Amino acid sequence: MARGKKQNPFAARKRQKRENGGNERPDRRAEPYQEIQRDNEFFIKYYHLQNICANEQEWEQFLASIRNNLPTTFRVTGFKDEAKALLKIIETQLFTEYVRAVAELNEVPAEQVERPLCLPWYPNGMGYQLHLTRKDIRRSEPLFRLHNFLIVETTAGSISRQEAVSMIPPLVLDVQPTDKVLDMCAAPGSKTAQLIEALHASPEQHKIPPGYVMANDVDNNRCYMLVHQAKRLNSPCLLVTNHDSSFFPNMLQTDAATGNKSILKFDKILCDVPCSGDGTLRKNPDIWMKWNLAQAYNLHGVQYRIVRRGAEMLAVGGRLVYSTCSLNPIENEAVLQRIIKDSEGALELVDAGHLVPGLKYKPGMTTWKLATKEVDTIFSNFDEVPESLHTIIRPAMFPLPAADMATIGMEKCIRVLPHLQDSGGFFVAVIEKRRALNFEKNDLQDLLQQQEQPEPEPQLDEQGKPVEEPKSAPWGPQRKRRRLHGYKEDPYVFFEQDDADYESIKQFYQMDDALNKRCLLTRCQTERKKNIYFCSEPIRDLVINNEKRIKIINTGVKTFVRCENRHTEHPYRLAQEGLQTSNAFIGSSRRIEVERDDLVLLLNCTDPTKPPSTHDMQPETQQRCKELGVGSCVLKYVDSAFTLYIVGWRGTSSLRAYVDRDETIHILRLLGADLSKFEVNKYEKAKEAAAAAAAALAAAAGEDADAAADAVEVAVEATEQMES
Repeated sequence: MARGKKQNPFAARKRQKRENGGNERPDRRAEPYQEIQRDNEFFIKYYHLQNICANEQEWEQFLASIRNNLPTTFRVTGFKDEAKALLKIIETQLFTEYVRAVAELNEVPAEQVERPLCLPWYPNGMGYQLHLTRKDIRRSEPLFRLHNFLIVETTAGSISRQEAVSMIPPLVLDVQPTDKVLDMCAAPGSKTAQLIEALHASPEQHKIPPGYVMANDVDNNRCYMLVHQAKRLNSPCLLVTNHDSSFFPNMLQTDAATGNKSILKFDKILCDVPCSGDGTLRKNPDIWMKWNLAQAYNLHGVQYRIVRRGAEMLAVGGRLVYSTCSLNPIENEAVLQRIIKDSEGALELVDAGHLVPGLKYKPGMTTWKLATKEVDTIFSNFDEVPESLHTIIRPAMFPLPAADMATIGMEKCIRVLPHLQDSGGFFVAVIEKRRALNFEKNDLQDLLQQQEQPEPEPQLDEQGKPVEEPKSAPWGPQRKRRRLHGYKEDPYVFFEQDDADYESIKQFYQMDDALNKRCLLTRCQTERKKNIYFCSEPIRDLVINNEKRIKIINTGVKTFVRCENRHTEHPYRLAQEGLQTSNAFIGSSRRIEVERDDLVLLLNCTDPTKPPSTHDMQPETQQRCKELGVGSCVLKYVDSAFTLYIVGWRGTSSLRAYVDRDETIHILRLLGADLSKFEVNKYEKAKEAAAAAAAALAAAAGEDADAAADAVEVAVEATEQMES
C-alpha cells in the first residue's frame, strides 16, 4: 500500500476474509433473504374447527388467498374541491403509466395488463385497488413514477394509502357534519382521517362543521403518529387525546344556548379495538410465526372493557361501530354477545350492509368452540374446561344457548374473509343505543366540583421530580391501570376578547366578524406569539372544560405565523395549512387572482431567495400587485373544474407562492404542467452515488490494485443493497 494512504476498513476486511479461506463468521448480509414460511398448524387447525368457510372447496380458497401478499389500495380525499379533477388524472394519466410500467416489469404486452380495480362499495368511485403489492411498488424501477405519485399525493393530503377492509368501519359509522364523534383507539390514524373527511363532506353548507372528531389512543408515541396522519387534512374540528380507552373519563360540555354544563355524550363512536391481527396475515406475514390462541384469550377482556365504556359514553339514539382485524370469534362475536346481554335491551345490533353496497362478506357466527393453546383439546362449554385453565378461558367466551343467540341478531355483523374479494380479513358490527344503560353513571356534580377546585401543588420526591399519583375514576369496578408516559404538553392559551395581535390581524386581512377570535390559540404564554392556531368553538369548549381531566396531545390548525420583514407593515403571514378554514373569513384587500401561466411560474420557483419578478406576470396580475402592499396574500386560481386558494407573499418587486414541495407538485399536476424537474428516480440516484463512491474509493486506494478492486466491489454491493 502507498505510504501515507489511509486503509479502507471494509476492503481490508474482505481481503483478510479471502486470505483466511472464508473461515471467518459468515456475513449475514451476503446471505439470501429467507422468506417467511406462511404456515402455522395451530392456526389452520383452529379455524378449520370453527367452520369459517361453507365447505372444503371454499376453505382451500381461503388458505390460498391468505398466503398471498396483499394488493395495494388507496382512496381519494373526497371533500376537497379538486377531488374530481385528481380522480380524472388518476384514471387517465396515472393508470396509463401504470399499464406501461407493469407491462415492462412483467415483460408482457400492455393489452394483457389488468387495469386497477375501482372498489365497488367505496362511495363515489374514489377507492382503488392495484394488482401490485407494496413491495412491488417500492422495489421495482419501472414503477418509480407510481411510487412517487403515491408518496407525494399522500403527503399533500389528496389521497390516503389504506388497506381496503380498513375503510369499512368509518363508512358504516355514517358520520354527518353535525356529529360528535369519538375514535377510542385511533392510532395510526387512517380511519380517523376518514371520519374527518365525512365531517367536512358539506363545505358549501358549513364553513366550519358544527361536529368534531375526538381521536384517542393509549400509546403516547402512537398519538404523534396519529397527529401526523390527521394533520394532512387540516381540520379545526379535531382533538387528539392520550388516555386508556377502557377507563376514558366522562367529559364536560357547555350548552351554547343556556351556558349550563352537562356530561358529554357522543353521537358516533368507533371502537376499532386492539386485537391479535390475524386478518392482516397477507400484509404482516410475521404473524404466521407468532400466532397462538393465548393472544385472543388475553385480549377478550380488554376488548370488552373498551366497548362497554364506549357504550356508556354513547348518546341514546347514537351509533357505535365495533371492529377488529381479527377472524377469531373470541375477539368478535363473544365480545358482542357479552355487551348486548349485559345491556339488557339498551343496545341493539343493526344491519349496515346497505352502506357498503357491493361488498362481499359473511354474517356473524352463532356457534364456535374454544381450545387449548396447541388446539389439541376442544371445549364446547365451560364445564369441559379444566380448573387449571379457568383464569385463561372464561364462561363469557362460549356462545350463548341457541335461543338466546337468536335474539341478538349476530347475522347482522360483517365478517370479511380474504378470498371473497382479494382483501385482508376484518370484522365489523354496528350497535345502536335505544335507552340509557343500567350501569351507566353520569357524575355531573362530581365533575363540576373537581373543575372548581384549585389545581394542587405537585408533590416532589427527594430529587425534586414530580411524583405521579393514580387518578381515581368514578365508574365501574377498578382494575390495574396502564401507566401513561410521554412528553409534557405545552399549554393551550386562547385569545382574550381584547387581544391586540388579533386586532392588527383583523385590520390587515379584513377578517369577517363571523370568525370567533376566541377560538384562536397559541402553545405558549409569552407576549410574543410565534404560531397562531385556530380550532372550532366546540373544540375550544372541550379543551377549556377538560384539559385538567385528560391529556390533550394536539388540536387546532396553524393559521397565522410570525414573519417579520423590514419591508412589511404587518408581522403575521397566512399559513397554507389553515387557509382551508381561514379563507372564508378573509376580506378582498389581500387577494390576487392569477392566471394559469402565472401560477405555474410561481410554483416552479424552488429557490425562495430568488422569487419571480412581478414584471414577468400577466398584465392583470402586475396591476393587482401594484395595488397591494408588501406582505402575505391569498392567490386565487379559477379553473372550469375547480378553484384553488394558495398562500402567497407580495415582495417589493416580486411574488411567490408559500407552499411546500409536495403540495407544489400536487397543484402543478392539477394544472397539467411539466413535472420532470420534480420527478426523482431513486434507482438512478443510487447508481450515480455508487459510481461516485467507487471512483472516490479507487482514487483513495492509489496504486494498491487489490484495494481499488475491493473499493469497487464494496460500492457495487452497496448499490445492490439500496435497490433491495
